[in-house]
This record gives sequence, C-alpha cells and structure tokens, in this order.
Amino acid sequence: MSTHHSQLRVGMVGYAFMGAAHSQAWRTVNRVYDLPAQVRMSLVCGRDTGKVAEAADRLGWDGYTTDWRSLVESDEIDVVDICTPGDSHAEIALAALAAGKHVLCEKPLANTVAEAREMAAAAVAAQASGVRSMCGFTYRRVPAVTLMRQMIADGRLGTIRHVRAAYLQDWIVDPQFPLVWRLQRDKAGSGALGDIGAHIIDMTQYVTGQRITGVSAITETFVKQRPLPAEYSGLAAQAAGDGAADGPGPETGPVTVDDAAVFVARLADGALATYEASRFATGRKNALRIEINGSLGTLVFDLERLNELEFYDATRPAAEQGFTRILVTEAEHPYMSAWWPPGHIIGYEHSFTHQARDLVEAIATGVDPAPSFVDGLQVQLVLDAVTRSAEQGSSWTDVEPALEAVAA
Repeated sequence: MSTHHSQLRVGMVGYAFMGAAHSQAWRTVNRVYDLPAQVRMSLVCGRDTGKVAEAADRLGWDGYTTDWRSLVESDEIDVVDICTPGDSHAEIALAALAAGKHVLCEKPLANTVAEAREMAAAAVAAQASGVRSMCGFTYRRVPAVTLMRQMIADGRLGTIRHVRAAYLQDWIVDPQFPLVWRLQRDKAGSGALGDIGAHIIDMTQYVTGQRITGVSAITETFVKQRPLPAEYSGLAAQAAGDGAADGPGPETGPVTVDDAAVFVARLADGALATYEASRFATGRKNALRIEINGSLGTLVFDLERLNELEFYDATRPAAEQGFTRILVTEAEHPYMSAWWPPGHIIGYEHSFTHQARDLVEAIATGVDPAPSFVDGLQVQLVLDAVTRSAEQGSSWTDVEPALEAVAA
C-alpha cells in the first residue's frame, strides 16, 4: 500500500459545493490536528478544463485533470475523494478500489441498491489488502451529534422509545427554479429522500446504534415540470451544488424525483420513528432536527444550533427536572480539543475537517473507518424500502440488513 513517507496524496473528483467543503477540510486538517500522515492535495478532476483549472487554483490543489480514470490509476494518488453526482459514484469507487486506492465517497453511496451492494462488497474485499473506504455522512462528525451517540451508548436515555427526525429545506419552492441535476432521477437517484433524508436516516441509526427494520412511506413531487437550465446563478445554484451563469431557459422538462418524503419506521429494538425530508418547507434553509425519547430521558439536536444539545434527565429529582442546554465546546467533547477555548463555537465546515481527520488516522493506523460502505448500503436499503413503500400505497416494507445484502 502506498502511504509514501506517511504522506497521503489525495485526488478529488468533482469540485462544486461538496468539493469546496472537502477541499476546506483537506487544506486545514494537518494544521489543526497532529496526525500520523500529511495530506497532499495532489489532483482535482472535473469535466470542463477552464472551470477545473480555476477550481484547482482557488481551492488549493497542486494540479487538475479532466480524466477521472487517469486520476484513479495514477501512481501519484493514494486517496480518491468522490464528490460527484450519484450516477458516477459506483463506477469511480469500484475503479479506485480495484486500483488499490483508499476511497472517500459522498453520500448517498450510490443511486441504487444494486450499485451500493457491489460497492460495499468491493470495499469489504479490499479491506483484506489494507485498502480503506468511507462514506461521507459528515453530520456524524458534529461534536454534539457524536456526544449524543456516546450519551445514548452510556445508557443515559435508558430504553429508546421514539425517534423524531426532520430535515427541511426550501430552495426549490419557486416553480421557475430550473431542472438541475439534483431533480433528475438518472443523475441523483432520488430527490429530497436521498439528498437530505439519507442524512437523518444515517444520523439516527448512528446515535441510537440501531438499524431501521421497516418503513411505511409517502412521497410527493409538487412541481412536476421545470425550466431547463440554460445555466443559472445565485444561492439556489450553490444549494444545488451546481455551476453558475444566467437565468432559466424557456423550455421545460419533467422532475423525476421526489420533492418530499415522509415515513414512519421501526428500529431494531422496537422504537417507533418518524422521518420527514422536504425541499418545500418554505423558510427552512437547512433545518435538521432530531429528538430521541427514552425511558430515562430525552436528547435533542438542532443543526441551526450545532454547538448545543438539549438533555432532559428524568432521573433527577422532580423539583430539578427540565431541559438542560449542553454547550458542546469543552476540550473533552469529541473533536473539540484542537479548536478554541470553551464557548468559542464552531460551524458547518468543521465537520468535514473532522471527517478528514478520522479518515487520515484510520488509513495511517491501519483500521477501517466509519461510516463504511456497508453503512452506506444500510442507508441505501432504507431509501429503497421508502421508495417501494410509497409506490405501493404506503404498504409496510421490511428493510434487509446490509451485512446480509453484502453476503448475498
């Protein structure tokens, strides 16, 4: 395995919204954390020579290419970071694993269960020769979310009874917003379900330590035709993680993904769960909130206040009970020792630095990082069950365990 002089040479495919977030992480991780390997931002890949050259310069990459295959096969690359739309995840990841490269792949892992199953099987096989892989569910790396998992694992909530999760955005409320790649099933796999629903599926399975075993779902596409993008600009384009220029063109095309997905679910140990993912929640920009109710207490996380957890401890004397605000900025809190003095808060981009730290550490010390491609497959199996349930009149649909799916 090529970890030359404990230097990890990264090649990144894709440079838009996620590529910029990942670049921020690669640029800063060695300056924040003392790690056993030094990251080198070797190569970034995109389809448009002019744009990828500009991105390489702006984001801090040594070089650029328009050919992802040459990046994956290069002897000068140790880690392949995949920040492309879902339709190319499987092809790039499988080629990278076959070439003996460590892989970081953005979520959702793939566009279909079949692709995700193949990727997970390839990742498991590659582990035997020391090749590491990770799926990019970065919200796990928000210190408050990691702390939430620790508190639940420590038994602070007792038996988990309820999971309540919502991830709400509003960037496509305008029916004139153009038909970007995230609104096309062949490129994105699904809509709000896979884009933001995947996050709350992974996050709740992560913090509770339990998988979703079955679902009943409704999905809806509120705006079924949209203007074809000439090119477009502004914050909405940024939210879509896509390029920029003028207004929408006059022609329209069909929206082939869900605008919203709502489902109920059951967790492995019997907890009841509700999930809501929508890009039509007017006024909600990136509002992710989860609440876990247990026999001994409740924990609440809200991404708009990502340095905080709310904790209700039902074991306290009745006269002292109430929701406590925990400010997750102490040195002993997860990831926080490298940042600022207590009370000096961190933001969205820090979770990507934490992800980079965990991946570099795992590769350098020879352990398999989490979330794994098998974890990514587990989320994909839930997404698939939600889609099938919604297509079948919300019928109850079981979710296959990922480990069985890989074995099959």
